[in-house]
Amino acid sequence: MTAAYDPQLLATLLAVEQTGSFTQAAARLRIRQPTVSQHIRRLEEQVGRTLVHRTTHTVALTADGEAMLGFARTILAAHEQAVAYFTGSRPRGRLRIGMSDDLALTRLPQILWEFRRDNPMVDFYLTVEQSRVLHEWMVNDKLDVLVGKRAPGDERGQLVRRDRLVWVGTPATKLDLTRPIPLVVYAAPSLSRDEMRKALHRAQLPYRSACVCRGVNGLIAGVASGIGVSALPASLVPPQLTVLGPAHRLPELGTIDLVLLANPRAEQRPAVKALIATILASGSRSLSSSTA
Repeated sequence: MTAAYDPQLLATLLAVEQTGSFTQAAARLRIRQPTVSQHIRRLEEQVGRTLVHRTTHTVALTADGEAMLGFARTILAAHEQAVAYFTGSRPRGRLRIGMSDDLALTRLPQILWEFRRDNPMVDFYLTVEQSRVLHEWMVNDKLDVLVGKRAPGDERGQLVRRDRLVWVGTPATKLDLTRPIPLVVYAAPSLSRDEMRKALHRAQLPYRSACVCRGVNGLIAGVASGIGVSALPASLVPPQLTVLGPAHRLPELGTIDLVLLANPRAEQRPAVKALIATILASGSRSLSSSTA
């Protein structure tokens, strides 16, 4: 008899992959952590293969888990379309979407195009800005959905990907750590700017803002032209830039969360729920650079 895979179990596998944690997956799905373990165990029993490798400190998908993940995305997307079709609740209206500008380099624009193709009655008002500005706009009820970064310790939003923050430069970048390190930074407020400064303070390294820019294109141009170094999530480093390694002796920057956040005033709207489901079902690959 052919196995019929429960969408709920597949959604749990997807959440585990995206968050890298049973605890975070449980928080996203609003279920208890033992239930996450139970879902994964039931799915593994159905498949007859080990899908998730668990240790005390890490959670990673096996090769079979990666294969099942691809099928899960397709099944969940078809499930959402079937529910929308037979309930007659096709989303409509206008969505006010905020996207941090570095995410415009990823597959997200393609995801939005696919969503609009499948939901032709939904229109977009798209704002591309720095994450902290977008968070302020969300608080002031100027956005329905935000896709961007959140500060360490901030628990708002649904975690899509936890990424390493890395130093970026060019193959020719050389630094003299006895002199102020030239930084290419976003104008305040900026999460990456804050994290760079905190890391350099901890390492007692001097620095200066050699170039201040408003958007990711300015940051890329400033770093690529050799003005200074900067920081980006590892998955968002464009091909024009190079991740700086141990030879440059710069301090570790830690991690940064890429999240989805819905406005509480709008989160029950069918269009908002459908968009969030589409982006999450696309997996963390939707927040990887499309050009890297």
